[in-house]
Amino acid sequence: MALGQQIRSGVAWLMFGNTGGQALQFLFGIALARLLVPADFGMIATIQILTGIVSLVSSGGMGQSLIRVKHADVNDFNGVFTIQLGLGSLVCAAIFLIAPWFARFFGNPIYVDLLAISALNFLLRPFAIVRSAWLNREMQFRKAAAANLTTTAVSGISCIGLAAAGMGVWSLSLGGLIAALTNNVVLYQLTPLRPKLLLDAQVARRHGAFGFNITMLDVIAHVRGQSVNLILSKLAGPAFLGLFNKAESLATMPNRMITPATGQVVYRALSKVSDDVDQSKYIMYRSITLLSVYVFPFLVGFLWTAEQLILLLYGEKWLPAAEPARILAIGGFFLTTLRPCARLLEAQNRVPQEMLAEAIAGAFGVIACFIGLRWGLAGVALALLSAHVLHTLLMYAAVCRAIPTRVTDLFRALAPAAVLSGLLLASLAVLNSQIVHLRTSSPSIYLAAMIAVGGLVYALAFLFLPLRALTSEAARWRNAASSAVARLRRRRK
Repeated sequence: MALGQQIRSGVAWLMFGNTGGQALQFLFGIALARLLVPADFGMIATIQILTGIVSLVSSGGMGQSLIRVKHADVNDFNGVFTIQLGLGSLVCAAIFLIAPWFARFFGNPIYVDLLAISALNFLLRPFAIVRSAWLNREMQFRKAAAANLTTTAVSGISCIGLAAAGMGVWSLSLGGLIAALTNNVVLYQLTPLRPKLLLDAQVARRHGAFGFNITMLDVIAHVRGQSVNLILSKLAGPAFLGLFNKAESLATMPNRMITPATGQVVYRALSKVSDDVDQSKYIMYRSITLLSVYVFPFLVGFLWTAEQLILLLYGEKWLPAAEPARILAIGGFFLTTLRPCARLLEAQNRVPQEMLAEAIAGAFGVIACFIGLRWGLAGVALALLSAHVLHTLLMYAAVCRAIPTRVTDLFRALAPAAVLSGLLLASLAVLNSQIVHLRTSSPSIYLAAMIAVGGLVYALAFLFLPLRALTSEAARWRNAASSAVARLRRRRK
């Protein structure tokens, strides 16, 4: 299969798995939000300040290295597994030792037991890391999608059952452990890889250097995000943090549904053609174009309907999250450019430049968060939005230094999504002027009308406007629609 076909097939399967997984998480999240309170989510976010960073350190970036290298045999996988298992065991023990201090710092003894449950995940992760890397390396994204969907479904159902039984925050904590167990069982069935213990200095050296860079990059990114959680949890409390995390989760959902699936496939493709600058440039900009076309309409729609969506799905207790969610959604327009830039820099082994951009944006975001906290949730959201903008600018500047490209190339890549989103925005503005009274009197009708009209306008414009960059993509959707209609007619006959 040609690389282009592999990319398209891989993206399709991962999109199916990731979008399906996000949809399930969204539905499960609605149920959990009604069963639990913001403070429960805030406590889980608080312990992730610690578990998240040690998770990145323990992984060592070696899974990414297994995907990236030109050749990898069973010794590579066994060697990486052995290192991962050793690190995971050390991390598990360290968390048990740190937990009492962590609980005293935040003034809540419940964190000791919550961290103890989370620590067990580190004994399971090495098995999942090497098997997931094998699936990605072999570009068997259909199986990866199946693993993701199964894990999400089992974990979500377990969380809801425990929450309904009155387990509170423990439903979220135990649900995470159930997810790790399920993921390992599924990956065991889907891959032939049976990792064994193997201490190999050559394997460690081979994957250690790149893995170290990836780890440092992930640690910087994690510290950037978790520093904000630390500030909010310590200075504003878990309820405030729970509301902010819900706002951030909703605002980034369109990107999380689409971008990770594309990123995994694009990263592997860019790694294959890392010596071909022109091909690398084409793949990156094509990814930006398609990501923007599929993500932007959701962001535009969310900007109009955030309050109604949150009220109908989660209830009045979550309404304070609406304003910061709308602000953070603006940052989603930048993420569709930032992520492909990151994948190109990693494939070109320019991770130090990516680390520098991440560190600068992270430091800026923390300072801005301290200042923004004076204005509550909206102030913090504006602080993070400014950090997203700065991060994207720094990353694109790094890309311009890595490959021969210009800002006009980026504008051309974003132009189709900008045209379609402009039409969508205009249609929603016209519709809103006619039904604005329904925003408060009948929010469900208002929401349904905005989604129906906006979706129809965007779909028709995408399918039939003569946008050269989307000619082949629109043709595929028209052909798929025609085939579906034809099959439906045959069944009726």
